[in-house]
Amino acid sequence: MQISPKTLSHTVIILTLGLSAFASMAAMTVSKAFAGDEAKSVHWEYEGAEGPRFWGSLSEEFSACSIGTQQSPIDLTGPIDADFSALELDYQSSPLAIVNNGHTIQVNYTPGSTLTLDGQPYELLQFHFHDPSEHTVEGSAYPMEVHLVHKNEETGGLAVVGFFLDEGAENEVLQTIWDEIPAEAGPEIIVENTEINVVALLPENTEDYYRYFGSLTTPPCSEVVNWIVLKEPVSVSPEQVESFVAAVGKNARPVQTVGRRFLLD
Repeated sequence: MQISPKTLSHTVIILTLGLSAFASMAAMTVSKAFAGDEAKSVHWEYEGAEGPRFWGSLSEEFSACSIGTQQSPIDLTGPIDADFSALELDYQSSPLAIVNNGHTIQVNYTPGSTLTLDGQPYELLQFHFHDPSEHTVEGSAYPMEVHLVHKNEETGGLAVVGFFLDEGAENEVLQTIWDEIPAEAGPEIIVENTEINVVALLPENTEDYYRYFGSLTTPPCSEVVNWIVLKEPVSVSPEQVESFVAAVGKNARPVQTVGRRFLLD
């Protein structure tokens, strides 16, 4: 599907303004523990009576999970060609600070690493993992997906860079993290004498990606996220996938309705 330059420009402006319009909400709903401080007092799961189908009824704070119109993840299909440039990434090394929060394995990042999006800096707060992938491509899921969570300090706006892990050879960078995965949920563990630079985990190609406006994929499902999903996957071994599932279990929210949103690539 093609779109005129004038309409495309208007579309990108709408996406950017949409992020700004929700900035004050983002400041209230997001913290370093991206899974949601608000969600900590309400128990939720990925299956059963407290699974994704019922998140919206577990708490008034989770209402967006059931009534929201810009929810994530989505199936990445039928994008509009927007001719994006490569992402402006400035990632530094950070001490390996790892958390098993009961819903995912999360690596917290020290300040100083940024993504520049629409001329605005977003600081990398943390990255975490999902099995299987939350976003799908033409209806198909990958074995895993990684989410790099960024926040604009001035506006409170969010930007999340996602990329897929596809089954193949062992991922040595990932194994550095996997070697330290806590077997049970608990507080942050800072691994002595170990640093990681997330740029080493990214695919080589950061020029080709999808972009759309959506939500957190965990309660409270707030619609405050500017999503960037890279097209090129990164390798992960079957054993590494199994190790993650053994520690956390399956943790992917089903895809949501795209509705009237634009998916750009």
